[in-house]
Amino acid sequence: MAISTLGLAIGVGLTVLVVLAHFSTGTGWGPAQDISDQILERRAETVPETEFPEPMNRAIGAGGGAATAVPAGEAGELQEGEGEAVEEDDGPWTLSDDEAETVEIEFAKEGETIEVKENETLLDAGEDEGWDLPYACRQGQCVSCGGRIADGPAEDFVVHDDQEMLDEDELGDGYTLTCVAYPQSDFTLETRETP
Repeated sequence: MAISTLGLAIGVGLTVLVVLAHFSTGTGWGPAQDISDQILERRAETVPETEFPEPMNRAIGAGGGAATAVPAGEAGELQEGEGEAVEEDDGPWTLSDDEAETVEIEFAKEGETIEVKENETLLDAGEDEGWDLPYACRQGQCVSCGGRIADGPAEDFVVHDDQEMLDEDELGDGYTLTCVAYPQSDFTLETRETP
């Protein structure tokens, strides 16, 4: 079998061209300019302003009723009560860790019983254990964090800090919002339960 000199010359020539192209310096590479701030500013111009205070903008549509909206006043004008010290309601959330008593809560679906201080929410206690419990607003204005107390009416076992979603019948059936529920005695909790 005879090798064609023309074919061999073409093969060697192409190989040399590929090697030269591979090792040539070219035009170089540089990182692209960061335009993320420009995009965010342009996007912000297209989104209408809301009358919801931060961080509630993230929870719009997560539940909540008219009580979640705060009417806006004229620019620079303070609304009634703004700028004044607001007294916090008395409740277990105002207790220091030294003053708070500890109760035992059985998290049925997680298969564990843990000690929870009465000044800590059920959601926070579960997260401290490393459990991925559901939530959205963390303010008692949706039912994403809902749970059910198997032992009876919720208000016999927990104090809610400003929950707005559960009515008396639902509370009577044992439903609770774990993000604003502070335990007062031992009970069994079924997480991920909503009315």
